Amino acid sequence: MKFLWCTIQVKDMEESLGFYQEVTGLTLERRFSAGPSDIAFLGDGETKVELICDGSEKWKSQKAGISIGFEVQSVDEMVVFVKERGIEVQSGPFQPNPHVKFFYVHDPNGVSIQFVENK
Repeated sequence: MKFLWCTIQVKDMEESLGFYQEVTGLTLERRFSAGPSDIAFLGDGETKVELICDGSEKWKSQKAGISIGFEVQSVDEMVVFVKERGIEVQSGPFQPNPHVKFFYVHDPNGVSIQFVENK
């Protein structure tokens, strides 16, 4: 079995695309309409992030328990980068051992985004 994507119900497609493209560096692979929904897939590799905006309030109940992790070269530099964009650090940075350091922010929909530095 192969993992394909993580789907996030979003309240504002443009704001969400901006976050995932600018802050996490994901590229927009494809975007299309499916009935009343606007759908976008982001990412360069096999595993994608799928954003779905259907114009309803359904996204509010979909975000609990979801976290998406991205590897970065430097947690310290990434903290500065997100703060310069007005994004609040939700928790961390943490360094549970000498080989890993990470922190969390929320995307525009309240989904937890983890930035991880592997040393």
